[in-house]
Amino acid sequence: MAVERTFAIIKPDAVAKKVAGQIIARIEENGLTVVAMKKMQLSEQGAQGFYAVHKERPFFGELVTFMTSGPVVAMILEGEGAIKQWRDLMGPTNSNEAPAGTMRGDFGTDIEQNATHGSDAPETAKLETSYFFNANEISGITEAL
Repeated sequence: MAVERTFAIIKPDAVAKKVAGQIIARIEENGLTVVAMKKMQLSEQGAQGFYAVHKERPFFGELVTFMTSGPVVAMILEGEGAIKQWRDLMGPTNSNEAPAGTMRGDFGTDIEQNATHGSDAPETAKLETSYFFNANEISGITEAL
């Protein structure tokens, strides 16, 4: 399996619960490397732009409100099969369906407050990474994106 990079977010619910450190530790314990990371507060405009793909869905407003409710931790992860590996570590989108041992199963509460986000494909990872990290912040690590 090839070494690749993916984008990840620790969402406001997990940051508020003070479990971001546990999530980062699990990422590293499972063989992924955090190659870039920053904690930030999303603006309404920023959240709307990031989730624009869901603009027409009925939950869009609630999603934007949730993602702007507190700080998030944005990360670029690297490792063999990083996209699939991170998605497996997160578990299903609905935390109520996520098994124990997954990020969403252990730290999420429902389909909205599900602790983490991760890119679903290489193209999405590139797009999402560039949304949160500028060239100076990922200087020297862009060749694998």
